[in-house]
Amino acid sequence: MPKAAKLAYRPVGLASGMAGGLIAGMIFKRVWKRVSDEDETPNPLASSYGWRELLVAAAIQGMIYAVVKAVIDRAGAKGFERFTGAWPGE
Repeated sequence: MPKAAKLAYRPVGLASGMAGGLIAGMIFKRVWKRVSDEDETPNPLASSYGWRELLVAAAIQGMIYAVVKAVIDRAGAKGFERFTGAWPGE
């Protein structure tokens, strides 16, 4: 892929990454509320959470973030390709 196309994709990738982080955070809060019956998600610095609860929450959050990021990255790349004719990866 030409360098110009890669540079043109950077703002798209940055914006989609930020949107993905926000979406993943919202999904995680809803999932955690259903799983734990608590409104607040565990904070590593809060002494009220044990290791097990903290690590389970972190694993769930990481999984959700990775899935959302993959979906948004792929959708952004497909949209960029449709718009420009160039695939932004590789």
